[in-house]
Amino acid sequence: MPDFLPYAYFQGQIVPFAEAKISIATHALHYGTAAFGGLRGIPDPQNPDQILLFRLDRHCQRLSQSAHLLCFDLPADRIEQVIVALIQKNRPSSSFYIRPLVYTSDLGISPRLHNIEKDFFVYGLELGDYLSPEGVSCRISSWARQEDRSLPLRGKISGAYITSSLAKTEAVQAGYDEAILMNSQGKVSEASGMNIFIVRNGILITPGFDQDILEGITRDSILTLARDLGIPTQERPIDKSELFIADEVFLTGTAAKITPVRQIEQYQMPANRPITEQLRQKLAAITENRDPDYPHWVKVVRFDD
Repeated sequence: MPDFLPYAYFQGQIVPFAEAKISIATHALHYGTAAFGGLRGIPDPQNPDQILLFRLDRHCQRLSQSAHLLCFDLPADRIEQVIVALIQKNRPSSSFYIRPLVYTSDLGISPRLHNIEKDFFVYGLELGDYLSPEGVSCRISSWARQEDRSLPLRGKISGAYITSSLAKTEAVQAGYDEAILMNSQGKVSEASGMNIFIVRNGILITPGFDQDILEGITRDSILTLARDLGIPTQERPIDKSELFIADEVFLTGTAAKITPVRQIEQYQMPANRPITEQLRQKLAAITENRDPDYPHWVKVVRFDD
């Protein structure tokens, strides 16, 4: 069982994690009518009395937008206030992950978003490396990424993650670490819960928003960093065969951070990953508040505020 932080935000107040419980009749549990976020935090290496959060404002904005897709008005600044208060209450002493979730909290059996109660909660857990930093093996999934015309893919809608779950389990049971999903047009979309990048001839390439991907915050950060570092970037469709001949492949996400891909199906990826490593070192420096160029990406939470 994960090591959960001792307190959660639930039904409008901070309570012990063990007391934050929902009914088995909760609407969102049955219909996937929920949306979640996730962000990492670490104790400041230079000051143990404060916490560093990576791009808190952007995470709260995306969750607010996801709530809007569920017909729920939840301002981003309200989400941020709750997260900060919860962290101050928990006073985590190691790397952790915060999970906020908005959901239809009514007790009912009719699938709908109108005339139904909605709420949100937040909890956290200790979290180190989600995937091996040494690299992962990937399988091309038999499951296809959904289309935006059938699901609002601009939000992290919980019901959409059945496809991710099927793909992940299929990959692991076949002896791989992770899955890569294609979209309905047969182009590379994303991994089970991460965006994907490849490098070819010194150019950093990733599928664009028109490839039915999630608007990943780490993805956006990597594109910004690459451009600032002078690395050419392209957002365009990627064919499956391009994965097999790429110079570098890596996955990005809040939990995964930057994770190299060392194998795709039976193809071994090059062990030399200069662009991946350059970006990974830059991102680590920013999240630890050691980089003077991106202080606006780090929210400092002080325990004595």
